[in-house]
Amino acid sequence: MSKPVVLLYEPIHEKALAYLRERAEVRMADSLDEDDLIQAVADVDGIIVRARGRVSRRLMEAAPRLKVIGRHGVGLDHIDCQAAAELGIVVVNTPDANTESVAEHCLGMMIVLAKRILQADKALRAGDWEARYRLTGHELHGKTLGIVGFGRIGQRVATLGHTALAMPVLYYDVVEYPEMAAKLDARRVSLDELLETADFVSVHVPLSPETRGLIGESALRKMKPTAFLINAARGPVVDQAALIRALQEGWIAGAGLDVFDPEPLPPDSPLLQLDNVVVTPHMSAHTDEALLRMAMGAVTDVLAVLEGRAPKHPVSVGR
Repeated sequence: MSKPVVLLYEPIHEKALAYLRERAEVRMADSLDEDDLIQAVADVDGIIVRARGRVSRRLMEAAPRLKVIGRHGVGLDHIDCQAAAELGIVVVNTPDANTESVAEHCLGMMIVLAKRILQADKALRAGDWEARYRLTGHELHGKTLGIVGFGRIGQRVATLGHTALAMPVLYYDVVEYPEMAAKLDARRVSLDELLETADFVSVHVPLSPETRGLIGESALRKMKPTAFLINAARGPVVDQAALIRALQEGWIAGAGLDVFDPEPLPPDSPLLQLDNVVVTPHMSAHTDEALLRMAMGAVTDVLAVLEGRAPKHPVSVGR
């Protein structure tokens, strides 16, 4: 019996790749252009996609053997899940795999911003020892942490901040989480109250029509001038033009950004000229541990579907 064919949009952790190759014929996409992908999927049984490239209805309809799409990660905004459901294609993702890595990254950005570490590093490399007297930072201890989107990652960021640094937690979410709120003594509040009160606002909502531009000019103007914004969710959740103005004009103190609109971030972006911004190239989930968990999670669930078994993390339409 021939092995199923699995197409990878991007490379995955070598250990997971070796495991997949034992059980499937593995192909790597030469290009993530949709027309090129459509030429590559005619005899493909499964697809594993990371952060780049789309899995559209058009592509699915060009893949008559396609049974499963595995998302190496959490976000599903570049997979047409409705089309997959209508075509009988299972979509799986890895919702728990990168929680710790992303949460630690967000907390790290908060520390770097509050302690003015980037400015201090730059000054010292330029021989400016006297910067120690100018670059006064702030403690995170006791500062209010506002979480926009209180799912797995939002809850983990809140837990790190609350347990390690005694940060009071506010959260905004369409869903109430009474057990975790009780554990952290967190309060569910309106978005306006969170923005007006929090010293650090950390964004953890998926990208959807409802969340696109959620943090726009009006929201940014509600924040304290001493507050910091952290976004490791999706770039379009924040109105980037409004954020640039907010940072340039001092509406807020600074921002830590792992995601952008568009991606990659253009090299002439004003964000790269601002010293109150910490930027990373959509890599908050990229630790060796998380990359292995995501890859193995995607591979094992894709193989489960191809071998007629129930996957651990199927995605429901509307999720």
